[in-house]
Amino acid sequence: MIVVFLLVVFILAKFAWKPIIKGLKDRENEIQGALDLAERTRAEMIQLKSDNEKLIAEANAVRDRILRDAKEAADRNIEESKEKAAVEGQRIIDAARETIRNEQQTAVAKIRKEVATLSLEIAEKVLQRELKDKEAQEQLIGELASTARLN
Repeated sequence: MIVVFLLVVFILAKFAWKPIIKGLKDRENEIQGALDLAERTRAEMIQLKSDNEKLIAEANAVRDRILRDAKEAADRNIEESKEKAAVEGQRIIDAARETIRNEQQTAVAKIRKEVATLSLEIAEKVLQRELKDKEAQEQLIGELASTARLN
């Protein structure tokens, strides 16, 4: 039995152990390779996740900047529009005041002209009534001559 055992050990050592050990080593190398690949993949996934978070943060910052710039541009446009409206409103008010002033001056000039015309008509009628008789005419001429100044 010892001889058979030794013979089996010898045959196994000569022919079977090297392929079995080689197969086990190959399998061990494959498993280690798969574990290394899994570790590298995990590390890459962590790096990709980190990169994605950075990209998201950058995109959010760009979005915030664009929104802020758009709001500032809108505020500037609103302010410029308010200023233009105020200037235009003041220009319209000034033009209206000038028009009112011109119309007022025109109205005053018309009224003066009318008053002068009416005054002349009234004076003419008064003089006609006063100067109907010859004696009243001579008396008026005398009064005017005494009050008139000679230069």
